[in-house]
Amino acid sequence: MDLHYQQLLPEDFDPLSRVWIYQANRKFMLSEVLATEEILNEFVGKWNAHGSPVKGFATIFYGQFVILMADETQTGVSGCSTDSSVRVIKDLEQRFNIALFDRQLLAFIKNDKIELLPLPQIQYAAENGFVQPDTLYFNNTVQTKQELEQSWIIPVKQSWLARKINFTVTQ
Repeated sequence: MDLHYQQLLPEDFDPLSRVWIYQANRKFMLSEVLATEEILNEFVGKWNAHGSPVKGFATIFYGQFVILMADETQTGVSGCSTDSSVRVIKDLEQRFNIALFDRQLLAFIKNDKIELLPLPQIQYAAENGFVQPDTLYFNNTVQTKQELEQSWIIPVKQSWLARKINFTVTQ
């Protein structure tokens, strides 16, 4: 699995550009990816805040993560403009029968694949070796382009999740 996604991000966006990550509960099918990218591109092309255009970017990474980014150096995003982006994501959920707002579903890289695990099962997964301190984790809590580039895919031990897991439990 190629983890060099940073080169796919727009270079002309400020490092503090706001980022929203919506993780799907399953991989998008190819036809869904193509349709979703078209919908996202149309949305970003018309994205406005208080009548001013938002410099936006949207894509799907790894067939499972919808990434939305707004460079707020020209136009800030809040209120109605944020609501409009959420409506687009909710529309994708309905259109493709996919969940994009489940924050209890965690994504890891195991055997070169993305594996999902419900948060309540994390300790059990650690006790049985599925999740280890060096297991790569998709930290969807990143909020800026800079954090996305540096802290999105990180070892569990470097994430907020490390505080939730006791790795010293013996089997």
